[in-house]
Amino acid sequence: MQLGHSQGFLSFIAPKINQHLGCNFSANTLAGLYNKVEPSRIRIDADEVTYPCHILLRFEAEKALIEGNLEVSELPDFWSSQMQSLLGINTDGDYKNGCMQDIHWTLGELGYFPSYTLGAMYAAQLRFAMEQSIGELEPMLRTGQFEAIFTWLDKHIWSKGSLLSTDELMRQATGEILNGDYLRQHLSQRYLSVSR
Repeated sequence: MQLGHSQGFLSFIAPKINQHLGCNFSANTLAGLYNKVEPSRIRIDADEVTYPCHILLRFEAEKALIEGNLEVSELPDFWSSQMQSLLGINTDGDYKNGCMQDIHWTLGELGYFPSYTLGAMYAAQLRFAMEQSIGELEPMLRTGQFEAIFTWLDKHIWSKGSLLSTDELMRQATGEILNGDYLRQHLSQRYLSVSR
């Protein structure tokens, strides 16, 4: 979402979408679709602003279950209460679109959800470091000039696969370990910017 939902990339991709799908979307229309902020009961349909609330809910549920502070039978009510509190959405009695919407728990995958938000945090920090190194990305994205972006990613991320710890990879690529301020900055710039 960091690059793919940017105004620059959407300006580049809109004509291609129109050509191949026979539609007539402007980059601004696509940006409005991709960057609309609206709470959703379904995690995978959530926008990047409210998505962390979905992850927080799942983390808190898993933590309470593991610590013995929540019984499985209490999960639907806990879920509904938290969805109302975090997103203003009522999921009472809707297990399919509530606490049973993800396959992770049925596969025994506990503790997995925070990795999605970590990915967004890493992406924001890497984007900031990339821009410090190669310049503003929006003009490159707008014109489809991806070579410098891919070269930077290859040099700092892809070629390091499984060679470094995550902290060391981030330290080498960005100058510091993971820092949540970059995600906050990204979200503020994209969604609270006066130029929107």
